[in-house]
Amino acid sequence: MTLLAEDAEAPIAAVIVAYNSADELPALLRSLEASTVGVHAIVVDNGSADASVALARSFAGVTVVPTGANLGYSGGINVGRGFVRDGQAVAILNPDLVVAPDALERMLASLDREGVGVVAPAIRDAAGGPYRGLFREPSLLGALGETLFGDRWASRPAALSMTVRDTTAYERPGAVDWASGAALLISAACNAVVGAWDDETFFLYWEETDFQRRARAAGFRTVFEPRAVVVHERQASGTSPALEALMAVNRVRYADKHHSRAWAEGMRAITASWYLLRAVRRPELRPAAAMLTSRGRWSELPGAERMPLPLAVAEEHA
Repeated sequence: MTLLAEDAEAPIAAVIVAYNSADELPALLRSLEASTVGVHAIVVDNGSADASVALARSFAGVTVVPTGANLGYSGGINVGRGFVRDGQAVAILNPDLVVAPDALERMLASLDREGVGVVAPAIRDAAGGPYRGLFREPSLLGALGETLFGDRWASRPAALSMTVRDTTAYERPGAVDWASGAALLISAACNAVVGAWDDETFFLYWEETDFQRRARAAGFRTVFEPRAVVVHERQASGTSPALEALMAVNRVRYADKHHSRAWAEGMRAITASWYLLRAVRRPELRPAAAMLTSRGRWSELPGAERMPLPLAVAEEHA
């Protein structure tokens, strides 16, 4: 099967945000060519300096949208959404994925269940090993449990963990609070009702948490479909100290957006403790710890020119 052009009757539009992704894109696009359900691939290029655009254009039927700048992951998704036709489900796919031929078809079938707005597949590493990509809504107690226990005591009460660590949960379909944004399928109705991804708050990381929370608030569920499989070549959550710091700070930005200031400050303190405890043995985590202890330094993070000032800093400059 070849990728379907923009005006073809494809039930799925796949939005792929690329940034210097020339090494990974071809494998993903070839896997979409083999999909058992029609896919219109939309590659949004965030100002790549490599051959990402040329490679994407070499695949027939792919819509390629060069933005000319790095708009971030959520910003790129929003650009891609503008090329989705009415009635199409929207797949959000990292460029370093390989999608099993029947994965999107299985995910599309799951969208037929009443109330389902988002479907997450099973994510595997290159060796076929499982990836824990299911999560609970952030809570102070859950963050404290992550800080104190990390990956130890995997069977601890759910309230003390924000990551779903129960291996059996990854073997059966079921509802989750939110799932990794590396691969998601969003129904046309959910996409229309929830609307744009929050690119003003989340340049990269935690944008999928925010979207799925807003989807829940609008009456849509996120479900996990273990029979749909994708392979994620690069699963490291932070690929540099700066990106690790951004991921940490965005947890607090999420708390700022959805909770009281006191609650958000509690999340900041607990998250900073996580990094401070682990930075003793992992020096690459020290920038994240420093960022969390000083909101005034958030302007140094990637994408900061697109972000509003943190509330406490804005008040200082008012």
